[in-house]
Amino acid sequence: MTALTAKRKLRVATVSLAGCFGCHMSLLDIDERFFDLLELVEFDRSPLTDIKTLGECDIGLIEGGLCNAENVHVLREYRARCKTLVAVGACAINGGLPAQRNHLDLGALLTEVYRNRPGLAAGSCIPNDPELPLPLNKVHPIHEVVHVDYFLPGCPPSADAFWSFLTDLMAGRTPHLGHSLMRYD
Repeated sequence: MTALTAKRKLRVATVSLAGCFGCHMSLLDIDERFFDLLELVEFDRSPLTDIKTLGECDIGLIEGGLCNAENVHVLREYRARCKTLVAVGACAINGGLPAQRNHLDLGALLTEVYRNRPGLAAGSCIPNDPELPLPLNKVHPIHEVVHVDYFLPGCPPSADAFWSFLTDLMAGRTPHLGHSLMRYD
C-alpha cells in the first residue's frame, strides 16, 4: 500500500470517570488483537498512553459515570473533541455501582465518613481543598449531560464485545452485539 492509498488511522481517546477501571482492563483483554487494533487506530488521551491533553478524535470511549465537577468538565471536553462518543459499561450508561449512593444524603454521608466514624483522629473534618473537585449530589450516567452516539453495555463489556463493537464502528457499520457478547460480572 502506498502512502497515497494508505487509509488514515482513526484517532481514539479513552477516559475513566467514576468507575472501577474494569472497562479499560477488558479492552486490554483483547490480547493479541490489540496489535491488529493498533494498525487501524492511534490512541490520543487515554490511560493507555498517559497523554494528558485531548486532541481532535474520531472516537471517544467513556468509562464511568459522573460523580464530581471534574468528571463533568472532562466529559464535555470529550464530547466537544470526539466525532463519535461511546458510553462504555454500566457506570457510564446508568451510573453503575457508584450510583448506589444516590439514595443517601451526600452531606450526611460525608459527615459520617469524615467526622463521625469510630477511630478518626480528634478534629477530623470533611476535606475542603480547592484542589479537590466538588462532588455532585447524585451520580449521573453520561447521557444525562451530553449526547451519546453509542452504548457498549456490560460490567464490564467482554473483550469480545469490545472487539466486535470497535471493528463494526471502524468499518462504518452500526455496532451490533448479540446476546452471547453481553455480560455483567
